[in-house]
This record gives sequence, structure tokens and C-alpha cells, in this order.
Amino acid sequence: MSQDEKSFLPLNPATMHILLALAGEDRHGYGIMQEVGRQSLGHYKIGPGTLYDNLQKLLDAGLVAESGCRAEVDSRRRYYRLTAFGRKVLTADLDRLEAAIREAKGRLRGPQVRRT
Repeated sequence: MSQDEKSFLPLNPATMHILLALAGEDRHGYGIMQEVGRQSLGHYKIGPGTLYDNLQKLLDAGLVAESGCRAEVDSRRRYYRLTAFGRKVLTADLDRLEAAIREAKGRLRGPQVRRT
């Protein structure tokens, strides 16, 4: 892959949640939607239109790949997996977010402005 992972940053929320949902295991579309709701404690929900539009972009960019169907479950379902490049992009964005959180926490703990 000739693209640098930083060229994808920052990830939009839908993309970040989809990649995160695929980081642990291959999933089909409905499974991705369920995992996004679970990992965000129900604060972020993704609908089918948003999911499949984003999945197509992620497939085209090489961040996600189809992993084939699992006939023992349902032969009509398409399963998706995070590629090695997708993992690099997700890791880079999580590092970016962690740095922003550290900075924000430091500022919030910093000296308080005194009122005179």
C-alpha cells in the first residue's frame, strides 16, 4: 500500500467505530452495527446506509477486506475483516486521540484563574 496511514486522519466517527468493531474479529454488517452500539454504550448508533457507504469506502481504500462467508451461519451474509493497513490507520488515530486527551486533561488540571 503506497498511502501513508496519516493521510486518513482524523477518522470520522463512523469510520473509527467500524474499524474498531472489526479489530477483534470478522463481522457481518448487522454484527458491526451491534458492536458499534455495544462499544459506545449505546451513545453512537450506525444505520445500514451509513455502514455500507463507509464499508465500500474502506474496502476501496484497503482498510477492510471481505473475509468470505461463513456458510455454517448464513451463506448470504458477507463478513468483513480489518486489514493490516486498516489496523495501522486505526492505531494512528487512537494515538492521535490519546494525545489530545492527555493535553486536555493537563489543561483541565492546570492552574485555575484567580478572580480578584
